[in-house]
Amino acid sequence: MFKRSSSDVIVVGAGVVGAACAYYATRAGFSVTVVDRGPVAGGTTGAGEGNLLVSDKEPGPELELALLSKRLWRELAGLLPLEIEYEAKGGLVVASDAAGMQALRDFAARQEKAGVEAEEIPADRLTDFEPHLAPGLAGGFHYPQDAQVQPALAAAHLLRASGARIHLGEEVTEVLTDSNGEVTGVRAGTGVLHAPFVVNAAGAWGGDLARHAGVELPVLPRRGFVLVTEPLPRVVRHKVYAADYVADVASGSAALQTSAVVEGTPAGPVLIGASRERVGFDRTLSIEVLRRLAANATALFPVLAGVRAMRTYAGFRPYLPDHLPAIGPDPRVPGLLHACGHEGAGIGLAPATGLLIARLLTDGELPLDVRPFRPDRFLSAA
Repeated sequence: MFKRSSSDVIVVGAGVVGAACAYYATRAGFSVTVVDRGPVAGGTTGAGEGNLLVSDKEPGPELELALLSKRLWRELAGLLPLEIEYEAKGGLVVASDAAGMQALRDFAARQEKAGVEAEEIPADRLTDFEPHLAPGLAGGFHYPQDAQVQPALAAAHLLRASGARIHLGEEVTEVLTDSNGEVTGVRAGTGVLHAPFVVNAAGAWGGDLARHAGVELPVLPRRGFVLVTEPLPRVVRHKVYAADYVADVASGSAALQTSAVVEGTPAGPVLIGASRERVGFDRTLSIEVLRRLAANATALFPVLAGVRAMRTYAGFRPYLPDHLPAIGPDPRVPGLLHACGHEGAGIGLAPATGLLIARLLTDGELPLDVRPFRPDRFLSAA
């Protein structure tokens, strides 16, 4: 418990985005305190697969953010311990028929103009990349820039490397302001933390934190389940997903959507996704979702049909209506900055988000245009 504490910046959220904000802010010379109502990576980060993807993103602001983050993750992998399990294994997107293949071809052509590396793989070469893939697929695309980390360990080591002070198990119940409406700190648990800047890195709970500051940010939770198999030899070499996964990511539907996403891990288990649905913060186990995930995965990799699923877990992606995160200062509350709403891409986009927050705090040169991520853009649209 704490009574009073002061720093330059308070980051609310000890997931990977909050950890990256703390890391880059301390390197910019700020003293930083991180506060979270739970443990490190206790929210969306701990329920993630650790994907660092460019393959699923249309050209535009999010892809620019992903390409910057890809470079930063490569730098961080050389600085942080090997335990973060950074693996530049690449991704493989596959199509079941000629129409799907043409859609992938068109998508990749647009991406390549934006700096993404993509190689078309004809049907007869797919098993060179994934020997256990189902026969009869029409082909696919290999994305060598896709990578993966172990998300909880990545967040923990980023926080440790930041040197920030950390308060866990303390829920923020109020963002404090002075008579001019400027941020002075937060109330959390039974204590007060003082700082002229507060960063909202609360993930799926970012809308709640914004309301504690008296503003609206329409972050909604989008639930997803992951199946985890028993440890295996390296049956799946890349992140492999079906072409309809890209459409599901871009969809704004609240209804249940599932698409085949299968990937191996250095530790041995295979991770199987992906599902998306907006059901609030309901964690109730859905047998129907698990059935669909298993069916999708075994259709893509028949060898998995005889493998045991050891466990499953659910997480909540922080969804914003235009599928772009909110990054930057909130003009309605001077001193409040947002770094949330990354949906399922937060782990991949964390370093670029943290760097942007640090640059915005220092009025430094920005590596890309942050206007598409303005937190108040939803008011402008309304």
